Amino acid sequence: MYLSIDIGATKTLIALFSKRGRVVRRIKFPTAKGSKTFINDLIDNLKILQKYKIKSIVVAVPGVVQKNYSVHFGNRNWDDIDIFNPVKILFDCPVYFENDANLAAVYEGYRLPGRTVFLTFSTGIGGGVVEKNRILPGINFEPGHKLHQYGGKSSEWEDIAAASALEKFYHTDPATDLRGKKVMQDIAARIYLGLPDIAQEFHPDNIVLGGPMGKIFRLYAKYLPEIPGVKYRRPKRPNESVIYGCYIYAKQKERE
Repeated sequence: MYLSIDIGATKTLIALFSKRGRVVRRIKFPTAKGSKTFINDLIDNLKILQKYKIKSIVVAVPGVVQKNYSVHFGNRNWDDIDIFNPVKILFDCPVYFENDANLAAVYEGYRLPGRTVFLTFSTGIGGGVVEKNRILPGINFEPGHKLHQYGGKSSEWEDIAAASALEKFYHTDPATDLRGKKVMQDIAARIYLGLPDIAQEFHPDNIVLGGPMGKIFRLYAKYLPEIPGVKYRRPKRPNESVIYGCYIYAKQKERE
């Protein structure tokens, strides 16, 4: 069995995978605002799975990973939080940490030709770059913080095109409920703002547009201007790209 832990801004998802990649069990709980409360919640939910023989665990975090288990969370004021030791005490197996968008890219870019850029449009905008099923090393990819001009002012891309920004602008929740030609044209224009720079920097063959906005990809994708040599793609699993990426990553580590 393989254990995937996806720590999100509002919820944490734990998934137990079989050897062949089938999800045997899912556990979901709210991500607490305080780190101590979160760790306690995590331990309580992981204890339920101690009866299974776990070969390895991959933890997806929405931030920067250093030295495998020292992490800085982008959506929480949790600097250098120790998740490694509480998890390691419960399970006698390797524990790996990686950025959540990188892991989503591992899954969404799996077996696609050439190089793939994965972008998640959610609370913010994150991303990862993969080639030959592997995370491209040495990249600090923070696409949501790039400045762009829209509506007569300069703003960070995630303040223009993230699902949370669209919910605020259109006074709706969730953004996946949005409909209508003009709305979809506006969404496409917002999303496209950052794509030419990404294409110029990374020269991808594929750009996967994920997160909540991946669910309505077909509604706005037809309004996205083309980028020569790049294919826009809908995510295979908009809600679960990360946990499936954890599983693939665990299998890759097993073969190293």
